[in-house]
Amino acid sequence: MASLKKRGRAYYAQYYDNGKQKRVNLHTESLQVAKEKLRQIESAQFREEEIPLTTKTPIGDILEKYIKYKSGHSRDKNIPKINTYLRGAFGPVCEALQVRNQAIAQKAVKRPSAGSASIISISHIEHLSAEVLSTFLSELIKDKRVSPRTANHYRQTIVTLCNWAQREGGVRFPGGKNPVADVKCYKVPKSMITFLKLKDIRTQLDVLANDTQLQTMVAVFIYAGLRREEALWLTPDDFEWSMGNHGVIMVRGKTIDGKTWMPKTGEDRPVPISKTLREYLDSYREIRKPGTWFFCAPRGKQWDPDNFSELLRESNSKHGLSWSCLDYRHTFGSQLAMKGESLYKVSSLMGNSPEICRKHYAALMPESLMESVEFPTDEMPSPTSAVSQSSAEPPRRGFLKLVVNNS
Repeated sequence: MASLKKRGRAYYAQYYDNGKQKRVNLHTESLQVAKEKLRQIESAQFREEEIPLTTKTPIGDILEKYIKYKSGHSRDKNIPKINTYLRGAFGPVCEALQVRNQAIAQKAVKRPSAGSASIISISHIEHLSAEVLSTFLSELIKDKRVSPRTANHYRQTIVTLCNWAQREGGVRFPGGKNPVADVKCYKVPKSMITFLKLKDIRTQLDVLANDTQLQTMVAVFIYAGLRREEALWLTPDDFEWSMGNHGVIMVRGKTIDGKTWMPKTGEDRPVPISKTLREYLDSYREIRKPGTWFFCAPRGKQWDPDNFSELLRESNSKHGLSWSCLDYRHTFGSQLAMKGESLYKVSSLMGNSPEICRKHYAALMPESLMESVEFPTDEMPSPTSAVSQSSAEPPRRGFLKLVVNNS
């Protein structure tokens, strides 16, 4: 049996668990609420279930456990991003969120010139609520002037944290549900994608003619739709030159020199090589030096993604161009969509879901569907017959007869 105890204005529940007496704070000053919680405890003991009382977990402890969990279940490059959002929301409240390199941490700060915004100041994760999170996001947008998209990233990070804490972190929130799940996402304005038209592709590749490797890499982005890291992780073994009409690029996970890499979606995919791309690849193979990487940095090592983007940006800026790897990838999907290929094929080639491709490229497809609105002409009436019918005398109608009944 369980009983109620009152200390000051707070009620406590006293009960036995495996022969040991326990006394827990019910966190209420209402007798009726205390009686209801006591009833839940007795019911759980009768059913031999876990006591349904809200836990009290320090925010620093749960964040430390969560970051260790994510370190084993997320890609290495995603961990700093998660830490940045958690640090921006709760501050450096645990060892894992302490800033070790101020220069690198400052680069990750969202809109540093806008000043600092308030953080979620709670001592225990159970104190988190929809009101607390909503207020924090509103202040981010108002004071920090972050974009709605960034605010949604903060929201999703905290919602995911609470889901894990409730599922695997041993946390029991009041009411037994995620307290921030009902916070709505901000509406994000639709952004228009940029891509190269056919004449732009010619211009882009021509200005890189003096750098065969850089020109070939840009050709791979444009004609195969690879992501930046997918191209930088290519090895000679990833090219099947005898497959298909002109060869195939195998985008697949690999482990090299102790470093493991996987495609963004975690799934391998083959990308056929077009005739045009094969010409660029063959020219590059004639001057390529042997090595681990198909496209290697000047010292023979793997390209750092940021260093490669900086090199490309400098080369383009000399000719007044501002296109990036993302624009090249969008070019691949856009040209396929305008060609009339199905979104399913586009998504398979690009390693995206059909929904993502529909969002980006469906608007480009009506141009390829113009002939779809044409009907077979064999049995359709001609414009001449339609005009003749309209000009013909309309059929005569019978007269109505008025009948008056005086009875």
